[in-house]
Amino acid sequence: MTPPLDLVFAALADPTRRAILSMLLEDDMAVTDVADPFAMSLAAISKHLAILDRAGLIARERRGRVTWCKLDPDGLRAASVWMQGFGQFEPVHLDAFERFLAAELAAGPDHPERA
Repeated sequence: MTPPLDLVFAALADPTRRAILSMLLEDDMAVTDVADPFAMSLAAISKHLAILDRAGLIARERRGRVTWCKLDPDGLRAASVWMQGFGQFEPVHLDAFERFLAAELAAGPDHPERA
């Protein structure tokens, strides 16, 4: 079952969790290795990992005494599909708009096309 979009976006809302996902893009990591770059307790990192796991963005696996984390690429699929729905709108072409404004301003207020 796919987690609801609310869980995915709530997980992505936190910069620490986004940083963890970026780290896991490189390779699977032990929880202690995930915690190393952050100035927070192992318990706090574990809470972040639980949120990412519940959202379906990572998977955790015990190997002996060590818990490993790996990115679950399918976890973002529903969010990606939802966001692509907004891609139907034509992007704003600022360069073309800037050229248009420059031409209009250069033509001046008495230009025949502006009457």
